Amino acid sequence: MNALSGVLAFGNMATLDRTDLDILEMLSADPRTTVVAMAEKLRLSRNTIQARMARLDQTGVFLPYERAFSPAVLGYPLQAFVSIGVRQTELPRIIAELARVPEVVQAHGLSGSIDLLALVACRDARHLFDTDARILSIDGVERTETSLAMGEVIPFRVGGLMGLARREAGGTA
Repeated sequence: MNALSGVLAFGNMATLDRTDLDILEMLSADPRTTVVAMAEKLRLSRNTIQARMARLDQTGVFLPYERAFSPAVLGYPLQAFVSIGVRQTELPRIIAELARVPEVVQAHGLSGSIDLLALVACRDARHLFDTDARILSIDGVERTETSLAMGEVIPFRVGGLMGLARREAGGTA
């Protein structure tokens, strides 16, 4: 047991206890798990499960459901990572303009020689070329480097982190 006595706190995020981690684990295993099924398995009332899920949602634990959709099913099977170097003084405006490029499905700010890393989804190589050109044409973008995603080798996952969080909160893995 650590100093948190069975509770794991994440900065300004939610404080997760064992029951919260149990709920997240059930949803991770089956995102369509019903409140009734969780209540039965965890031996809690439906109202308790609903209240906890509402708190988890309000505190930013759940990511947007949009992340569960594949761009490929929408007709954009080609994915690439675009490394972007920018004039730092113009970063907020550049990010706002980058957000208006529909092919940019995600972007991260980085430390080091690259300022931003954008994940883009395109129909084909020509569409990727045009998308890269639009990004490069944003005033303040100084350079880009594009790398094709050949395939996802480790899908997005948090199961291992939930096990770590459970151990750090004093529970069993």
